[in-house]
Amino acid sequence: MSAAPVAVLTDAQRATLALVCDTYAPAVPSASADPVERAFLERPATAVGVVEQVEGLMGQVMTPEEIAGFAGLLEALADAGFDAADLAGRTAILHGVAADPAARLGLDALRGLTMLFFYGLPGADGRNVNWDAIGFPGPPSAPPATPKTLAVHEVSGEHAVLACDVVVVGSGAGGGVVAARCAAAGKEVLVLEAGQYRNEADFSNLEVPGYFELYYGGGLASSESGSLAILAGATLGGGTVVNYMNCVRPPAAVLAEWAGHGLDGLDDDAFVRDHVDVVLERIGANTEATTQNGTHRRMLAACDALGYEHRPLWRNAAPDDDPERCGFCLLGCQRGCKRSSMTTWLQDASDDGARAITGCHVDRVTVDATGTATGVVATVTAPDGTTTALTVRASTVVVAAGSIESPALLLRSGIGGPAVGRNLRVHPAFVVYGIYDEPVEGWRGQVQSALSDHFFDVQDGHGFLLEAAGQMPAFAAVAYPWDSGEQHKRLMRLMPNTAPFITVARDHGSGRVVLDDRGRAVVRWDLDDPVDRELAVRAHVELARMHVAAGAAELVTTHARELRWRQGDDLDAFLDRLREASYDAGQVTCFSAHQMGSCRMGGDPETSVADGRGELHDAPGVWIGDASAFPTAPGVNPMVTIMALADRTAEAILAGDQSLVAS
Repeated sequence: MSAAPVAVLTDAQRATLALVCDTYAPAVPSASADPVERAFLERPATAVGVVEQVEGLMGQVMTPEEIAGFAGLLEALADAGFDAADLAGRTAILHGVAADPAARLGLDALRGLTMLFFYGLPGADGRNVNWDAIGFPGPPSAPPATPKTLAVHEVSGEHAVLACDVVVVGSGAGGGVVAARCAAAGKEVLVLEAGQYRNEADFSNLEVPGYFELYYGGGLASSESGSLAILAGATLGGGTVVNYMNCVRPPAAVLAEWAGHGLDGLDDDAFVRDHVDVVLERIGANTEATTQNGTHRRMLAACDALGYEHRPLWRNAAPDDDPERCGFCLLGCQRGCKRSSMTTWLQDASDDGARAITGCHVDRVTVDATGTATGVVATVTAPDGTTTALTVRASTVVVAAGSIESPALLLRSGIGGPAVGRNLRVHPAFVVYGIYDEPVEGWRGQVQSALSDHFFDVQDGHGFLLEAAGQMPAFAAVAYPWDSGEQHKRLMRLMPNTAPFITVARDHGSGRVVLDDRGRAVVRWDLDDPVDRELAVRAHVELARMHVAAGAAELVTTHARELRWRQGDDLDAFLDRLREASYDAGQVTCFSAHQMGSCRMGGDPETSVADGRGELHDAPGVWIGDASAFPTAPGVNPMVTIMALADRTAEAILAGDQSLVAS
């Protein structure tokens, strides 16, 4: 997929945009004897169509006001002499302008798009022209011809009205479970999914189409201040289609904490037996198919050298999982080895008569005069761009659209009470790259396969997991520090020898989801909680120590300006630099692959949205069925916990059992 050519800029603005892109990914004079390296260094962004892609994407997804904002930024750069400056001068201007927070947001977006397209946009042969220079082989295979087996209901015309017993908004880890349980009980179930139905036949394992087609916001979503990059699924099956298959049980201490919030019985063995274990069995979680790639072998070597306990991950993967393809599973599993909601719960639901509607944006939940659920109204967009206003009549509405869109839906609907959108937890994740003397090839092998919880509880129940991640060129290019175009390109040349170690923190503070003036979700989150900021700094220090223990020749962080250590440098001095570095918005890359808590369950209607079973305090018949129901952050990869809680909520929906309601 690539952005269609759409002209939204003037010729002068477009010329400035071209110079911006060619500053982020410039032509660098080279005398290298290696023709591949020389061609790469001398190739600017404009030579691979980056400008057309950026402008086309602006025309597709931005409002006129947003386009005007970017146009104004480009004009301000031109007024500052950007167009007349040489490469060094343009680089200095970009750094100077980025000192203004509002301008930085725009420049960060342009830099991210430049890197995404420069390193991820495939040519006619399916390969990006820069891959050879950075040692990346590309996807190992083409998508297989795999039939689609889920029942999808199509609507057309200006208006459509449907009726069912249970309408489930969202089809990820939670929505899939609720749909399956209700359909198995004989209920007529309709699943509404904003994304499309894509299976193995659609998974090209190319980054640009993969992010645009499978991820929320095309993989480009972020918090309002730019402090947080947000990764979430947006396809039938949700995040389970693109996640790393970490099947981690909810910690007992967290379940006990949640029981204290009004989720009665979570601290009982029955919850684990009847829900957690059942979920793990249905998705086939196992360690038999778990193997360690080059990145994880170095991570485990570091843990061993430092005396940290570690364990292989349980993964919802089939026994015939092929590690050579697993590094690409964040872009969909071509072999169908990933037991996602699409291949398990949603298939179960479909087999029992449930139907799904894709391309369906739910505008609001409808309630009667007593506040009781009556259904939803939505807008369905067909592949040709035509839309249908859809009304679904149902006495049970399950909101499972993810922890950004679920609160947005309740806010648009005027239900849920004062806590809607508050208490957003994000499991802030940081990465430190180790550069080794020998190849790592982080795209080979399983994308995640081990963890250590050595630092899980270092500050009153808060801390972080130690994990590692895969390595994709466009994703890495966006995360890598940028001092200059040449510095960044030379860092990209080291990608085959680079290993990303990451931390995933149990956040102490929280953020919030609000609506903009168009009713769209806006995430407000900053690293302003003192405990979370301390954990962020410590995460960088500990990851650096681990890479050194594993034998890394160099270290690089994701701070906006390069922080780098090389063997022979003073390590203690480098760690002090990490402690003293800025962790403010835009100064370091912080990721969230887990959004939670924004419609949380609890006993108090003032501080929670739903009761201890998952039903809204103020809207009977409306239930929360995803990670937004979490009272606090669990501190571990949440898929299994989401599914187990959703299974428990489905049981309450079907039983109408009031015994679980907190007193």
